[in-house]
Amino acid sequence: MAIMPGSTIGILGGGQLGRMVALAARSMGYRSVCLDPNPLCSAGPVVNHLITAPWEKKDAFVELSGGSDVVTLEIENIPFVSLAAASQHAPLRPRMGVMHIIQDRARQKVWLSAGGYPLGEYQVANSLAELKAALRGINEDCYVKASSGGYDGRGQIHVKDETGAAHAWEYLGSKTCVVEKALDLQAEISIMVARREGGECVIYPPSVNQHENGILVWSTLPGELEPALTADAVKIASAIAAALGLVGLLAVEMFVLQDGRLLVNELAPRPHNSFHSTERGCPTSQFEQLVRAICDLPLGSVEITKPAAIANLLGEVWLSPNLPNFEAALQVPTVRLHLYEKQTPRPGRKMGHLSATGETAQQALERVRKALVMLNR
Repeated sequence: MAIMPGSTIGILGGGQLGRMVALAARSMGYRSVCLDPNPLCSAGPVVNHLITAPWEKKDAFVELSGGSDVVTLEIENIPFVSLAAASQHAPLRPRMGVMHIIQDRARQKVWLSAGGYPLGEYQVANSLAELKAALRGINEDCYVKASSGGYDGRGQIHVKDETGAAHAWEYLGSKTCVVEKALDLQAEISIMVARREGGECVIYPPSVNQHENGILVWSTLPGELEPALTADAVKIASAIAAALGLVGLLAVEMFVLQDGRLLVNELAPRPHNSFHSTERGCPTSQFEQLVRAICDLPLGSVEITKPAAIANLLGEVWLSPNLPNFEAALQVPTVRLHLYEKQTPRPGRKMGHLSATGETAQQALERVRKALVMLNR
């Protein structure tokens, strides 16, 4: 049954993704309540009600679901017992089963492998001895990633051989980790799937993404890829969403290898940084699409009406000797500024982004990169 405008959407997490979901919900006539540990979180100024509580406080999650008609999330690293509490009085979308698989990187890898989805070589290590054995077994440069937690490059470390095992194990908290073979990449891409109850599904064209130190620097939509590669990526992402029984959004991050093979990297059951461009390039942004999907409304168009690109604004912009020159950046044709109202800049912290459109994705990218240079002058 559809959840109609005028209802209340509960959002777990008050970062920039929660903020943009709340803004999309408000434009469609929904109210929103958000739960976040930070009383000054990005979503706070735009939601109808903010509950400030630690992720472990189950009573706060019960309070949120009790005042909501549906609950969704913008961050997956929430204790499972708290998610269960949030599902007591309102449907949680995505469901608990989806979160159980995706929250744990090792469990996610095992599930993907069992489903026959293409993966890079990996091993799960539950001890230092197993980590050493995994590094010997793969016998290549590896990325060692904590099985739980971690984002934007945090919770992972590059290890070139077994001699780095002890440091990696300690760095990641001496807990279960996933050892992944370093790959020779041609490109990093992502696919966004939106799916509602009953199985109706739409899929955005793939984005092409550039990362530095594990953090997205820029992204273009649509990614300029071979049609056959795009078709394969869409097929894989669609199958994963259907197998999960997803209701909501699923971002599927993928690697394109130098030899042309396509591998799944990881899954994110929420809006994704690499699809911020949908606000500029598509009739339906990823944020409105999430509202439609979780409220069981018809899904919106995902066609590209104008190629678009984004460039992230990290804390370093505010920590440099010169203040950001927004006036100069906004002189670049089609460029828009998106700030998240975060109070404290830190190195690597996403404070906002620039977006632009163009006749091609490459032109849009050139515009946001030019605006970024001018902003830093």
